[in-house]
Amino acid sequence: MTNTFDPAKLQTALETVHQAGMPGIFAEVRDNNETWRGAAGVADLATGRPVTPDMRHRVGSITKTFTAAAVLHQVDLGTVDLDAPIGHYLPQLVPGERGAAITVRMLINHTSGLTDFLPYAYSSLAGFPDPAKMTPESLDDNRFTRFDRTELIELGVSAPAAGTLGGTPGVYSNTNYLLMCQLLELVTGTSAEQAITRDIIERAGLHGTELPLGTEIHGPHALHYEAWFGMIDPPRDFSVFDMSWTGPAASLISTVADLNRFFGLLLAGEIISESSLAQMQHTVPVIAFDGKTIDYGLGLQKLTMPGGGTYWGHEGSVWGGGAMSMTSADGTRQMSMAVNLQRWNRLDATGRPQPHPIDAALQALTQLALG
Repeated sequence: MTNTFDPAKLQTALETVHQAGMPGIFAEVRDNNETWRGAAGVADLATGRPVTPDMRHRVGSITKTFTAAAVLHQVDLGTVDLDAPIGHYLPQLVPGERGAAITVRMLINHTSGLTDFLPYAYSSLAGFPDPAKMTPESLDDNRFTRFDRTELIELGVSAPAAGTLGGTPGVYSNTNYLLMCQLLELVTGTSAEQAITRDIIERAGLHGTELPLGTEIHGPHALHYEAWFGMIDPPRDFSVFDMSWTGPAASLISTVADLNRFFGLLLAGEIISESSLAQMQHTVPVIAFDGKTIDYGLGLQKLTMPGGGTYWGHEGSVWGGGAMSMTSADGTRQMSMAVNLQRWNRLDATGRPQPHPIDAALQALTQLALG
């Protein structure tokens, strides 16, 4: 049973997140036929320009649900087999025994054992880099770096394995989804961005959503402030950024309204077949970047609320931008929200993020919106 739909309380919850230290936050909550949109705080700390609910925003790994849906659309068409080895499709990128053992399914649900390329890419692409060199300065250094997708995949495949191949818990890795992009390009004969746009974004009627090829966010948007666990103080804006470092693993720009529309259609079986949707909703435990274990399907996270309600969706983070979109199992309640500050927690002596008032305020908002 979800909470009573109360727009005034939802707005107060947004204001509380802002007062806890979040520059700006905006959201859309849907309850059956009722829709509420709200915002609190600023899009630009220097000018005081306010955030608004219709703003476009980088939504990070929510992109993975779109990419997974595009792959499952190809499963529906018969061009991809979930249980075929990736080496069957992309032998040059995942050669030998690993290519023969890692299946498409293992890539989409993060049980492939392939390491995330990101720390290696952001330290160096010359020789085999040292991931410890990934620093706040490297964000500035790579703001306009155009990364090659196959080079990034090679970094992840060459790195020491993360987790056990095919075993659980899986380990969350962007390398898996860059391989899915290459698979899409192979079977569609077009770029992954074009395939996802044609088969998912346009079919769902998402007019504020795109996979960018440039560095800008077009249209009304908030600046994206990155704090890097207190090491960037004051936080700096990284809304202008070349997203080739992640591509269609985390580069999507969208709106909270579009996210709710997409997940509503997806979970109603209107984007992919019912059988493919059932595959998406078969979860395994996966260790996320923050060390927490999540229930993860094929590009879908399962969230069980304290009151027992089940929600499906995804969270996402990029430099300075964060988002979350969740839809109840019966489709009657939805919440999508976006924030314009990331890694606000400072680290303790062991390197673990310390609690911050923003954490509790976001948790209270989620509990209120989803019940």
